Amino acid sequence: EAAGGKALPCLVDIRDESAVKNAVEKAADKFGGIDICINNASAISLTGTADTPMKRFDLMMGINTRGTYCVTQACLPYLKKSSHAHILNNSPPLNMKPIWFKNHVAYTMAKYGMSMCVLGMAEEFRDDKIGVNAIWPATAIATAAIDLIGGAEMMKSSRTPSIMADAAYAILCRDPSKFTGNFCIDEEIVTEEGVSDLEQYHNCPGTPLSPDFFLGDNYPAPDHFTDTVTGKSSGGIDKMMDKFRPLMTPEVMSKTAIVFALDFGEGGTWTFDMKNKGTISDNDDTPADVTFEMTEDIFLKIVKGELQSTAAFMSGQMKIKGNL
Repeated sequence: EAAGGKALPCLVDIRDESAVKNAVEKAADKFGGIDICINNASAISLTGTADTPMKRFDLMMGINTRGTYCVTQACLPYLKKSSHAHILNNSPPLNMKPIWFKNHVAYTMAKYGMSMCVLGMAEEFRDDKIGVNAIWPATAIATAAIDLIGGAEMMKSSRTPSIMADAAYAILCRDPSKFTGNFCIDEEIVTEEGVSDLEQYHNCPGTPLSPDFFLGDNYPAPDHFTDTVTGKSSGGIDKMMDKFRPLMTPEVMSKTAIVFALDFGEGGTWTFDMKNKGTISDNDDTPADVTFEMTEDIFLKIVKGELQSTAAFMSGQMKIKGNL
């Protein structure tokens, strides 16, 4: 409020219909109505079908899809009375390529549910002159979620949230009776508004940006997204393991104290015993505390710095089982 705005803080679980209705009514009473509904809340779990418990599935569907529907429904009576009504969902374009489904089908379903609301409601409320649009970033955005998933490495290859804020503001200033049913990309919107220097939004200028998920042909999928699984490499693994062995010092072992395995499928499994023996072997039956599953080629790309480990994990090219 020191910056000139006014706020009404509400603690709300958007899966709770009564809590949503109560918050919306309070906002309408305080501000004399509601002109804009922004659906930003989301839950994420980038896991495959076998590794997504139904509790996690329900959480994503309950917050992303159902929550968006619930909040929008509660705001509708007020939006219909507004002379400048907008609904803006933070959700991706409806890209039906299988690569965006195969590694995290539950999350994709939940996010696409938000996007389907845009597609349907834009037409449903066209006569009411309510603009219904989606906004999605072209790159990773430096948020707490990205920090949790990818750490400092991915934060450096992200843009700041300012680009999403500027793009959202531009969308919400447009005529809702004319600008509706659009799946907007943040950098395209700010460019349309006259911004020519996108580097100002870079969280760490000079670091290559990480492309976001679900984007279309104008934004090719990152290299680590493929429609086919890469097979075995040509002998590079043995040489790489030879380089790792001198690093298995008592000091390193005392700090890590873990046994982990690299499971390359048909390429075999390598066990790093950093708890007891200090060995690296492709013939060790010691139970692993954690196992990293990937192809040999993906592993070599990570080691050579051609692929971020966080990006490999988020895209499903590397899976982690066990207790880190």
